[in-house]
Amino acid sequence: MPLSFNFGKKIKIQIFGQSHSDMLGVVIDGLPAGLEIDSDKIAKFIDRRRGGYPYTTKRAETDMPEIISGLTCGKTCGAPICAVFKNTDARSPDYETLRNIPRPSHADYVAYVKYGGANDIRGGGHFSGRLTLPLCFAGAVCIQMLEEKEVYIGAHILNIAGITDRPYDPVHVCREDFAGRSFPVNDADAGKDMVEAILASSAEGDSLGGIIECAVAGLPVGIGGPMFEGIENHVAQAVFGIPAIKGIEFGAGFAAAQMRGSRHNDQYCYENGEIRIKSNNAGGILGGISTGMPLIFRAAVKPAPSIAATQNTVNMKTRMNVKLNIEGRHDPCIVPRAVPCVEAAAAIAILDLWEHTRA
Repeated sequence: MPLSFNFGKKIKIQIFGQSHSDMLGVVIDGLPAGLEIDSDKIAKFIDRRRGGYPYTTKRAETDMPEIISGLTCGKTCGAPICAVFKNTDARSPDYETLRNIPRPSHADYVAYVKYGGANDIRGGGHFSGRLTLPLCFAGAVCIQMLEEKEVYIGAHILNIAGITDRPYDPVHVCREDFAGRSFPVNDADAGKDMVEAILASSAEGDSLGGIIECAVAGLPVGIGGPMFEGIENHVAQAVFGIPAIKGIEFGAGFAAAQMRGSRHNDQYCYENGEIRIKSNNAGGILGGISTGMPLIFRAAVKPAPSIAATQNTVNMKTRMNVKLNIEGRHDPCIVPRAVPCVEAAAAIAILDLWEHTRA
């Protein structure tokens, strides 16, 4: 298994498969024995990344996991969990004409060069967002383990097409703020405007990107470590495993560069005999270690690259410049389906750090 499909030190996951392979899946190793796994919660979590809405792909997969090892009577038994998903609604012939014609902003060209033309072009092969399905399965398992520790994770769409949702309160965000909607926003009116913007862009043969905000509530002080074991390092690595993620920031993020220290610093006080932090520009992390405040980060998602509008590319076989109009079933905006993927990546990273670095 190439190292690029492995993640974790204590809680280790391996993802395998391609967009159009017979099946794809994940192996989760390092879980303690005796953990009860709620399959209904996993199914509900996975269902959040499925297509089927007017603003998503029309590819209709069941996305039902087949767990082939690691559980006995619904509990972990100490062996690695292996779950697989069958691909039943792939349309591979749609991609034959693209074998020598790299799609702009896809990994087609770089994969062609790296693998000598042997790469799987169908649906993007192992570069596809389809591989976030087993990622979400692993994340759903890790989320259940974190909830046993009273740590909760939620995310929402912060921005699409300049339309901004209500952000989480960086100081007081809690489990109740993660109730969620079918369209994952905090403000229903903002969500309605976002959907309209997505549909308008799609009608023009184009696509949209956006920003996802994620929060982790209930983390105690002391998770993570300095330098290369910091929470930012680990979470960023996992989140960047999601195709189309192009940026990440924690706490005040890039806005901190425009602040004075007197404004940016999160000051301390005693309240009811306990140390409290008045603000959370640090995003719940100092020195790579959790502060006890909510962990807050935002991830930038690029526009979906498969668009109907005419684009310029090349034919690598004829060595000619060509025009390309992509057909098939594609998301005009992948941001809504990426929200649970971001939660899953964060859960995997946080649980692994908890088990690896907890003092």
